[in-house]
Amino acid sequence: MDKKRLEWRVGIFVFIGLVGLAVLLLQFSKGTSLFKPTYELFLKARNVGELKTRASVLMSGVQIGTVSDIRLNPEGTNVTITLKIFKQFVIHQDSEIRIEQSGFLGDHYVAVVPVHNAGDVWHAGDHPNAVEPFNLQDVARSAAGFLQRVDQTTKSLDDAIADVRRLVLNEQTLTNLSSTVNNARVASERAVVTVNNINSLVETNSEAVAAAVSNVVYFSQQINQFAGGLKDVLATNSAELATALKNVDSSTVVLKNMLEDVQSGKGLVGTVLRNDQLATNVNSIAANLSVTTSNLNRLGLWRFLWHKEVPPPNYSPIPNKPPK
Repeated sequence: MDKKRLEWRVGIFVFIGLVGLAVLLLQFSKGTSLFKPTYELFLKARNVGELKTRASVLMSGVQIGTVSDIRLNPEGTNVTITLKIFKQFVIHQDSEIRIEQSGFLGDHYVAVVPVHNAGDVWHAGDHPNAVEPFNLQDVARSAAGFLQRVDQTTKSLDDAIADVRRLVLNEQTLTNLSSTVNNARVASERAVVTVNNINSLVETNSEAVAAAVSNVVYFSQQINQFAGGLKDVLATNSAELATALKNVDSSTVVLKNMLEDVQSGKGLVGTVLRNDQLATNVNSIAANLSVTTSNLNRLGLWRFLWHKEVPPPNYSPIPNKPPK
């Protein structure tokens, strides 16, 4: 055999062996094997962070598969992560699938967190949803916005304090406040003096106050007795009171009927009120009666009945005879 040809074969064999060894090392470094059967799950996530292919899939800290592919959907709204799960492991649909990070600066991996392990399980080709990983940059941006708002709030608070010092805590306001406090102190002293005077007045006139209170109590007792007697009277004469009220009601009804009859022209009064001629005659009669009573008062009854007319001084009973 040609020596050069033999060297080529040996070189190719060694290269293939090195490549195979490298592949095996990579597989064993990730804890996977080419000879273990797997099934695929297509995980949906809006952001994968720094997750890479061949990342581990861990359940309760135990590797149950690897990430074989990460592909952005054509719409660009989410990412499909292909997981190769060992067939000996099942993932229940109530489990939470998260993208987490090992430590603060470690690699990202897919974590499966069991909850109750109840219900259905994910089968090959299913599309579960993943919880987005913790994004430090988003947190930093949110913290920067929060600090900016805190800065604005602090500035507004400083402006408010400056306005309070300028408008409220100025010299004139403090002087007025001091005067107000002084006036309140004087008023409180006067109130104390007034209370002391009232106490002394009450102590000095305690007998009179006691007598007045006693009189008030006696008067209230008399009122109570009067109220009790009135109540007894009402209770005793309730039937008579009811009859009287009934009679008043009946009289009111009769009076109302009489007024209605008078208004409608019934009876003498109604006829007089409705008949103008009769009313005029009644007025004439009343006038004549007034004149008659006036004459009676002036002449007396006897002189009124036998009164004769006195002829005038120039009257002559004989015709054509001159008067004397």
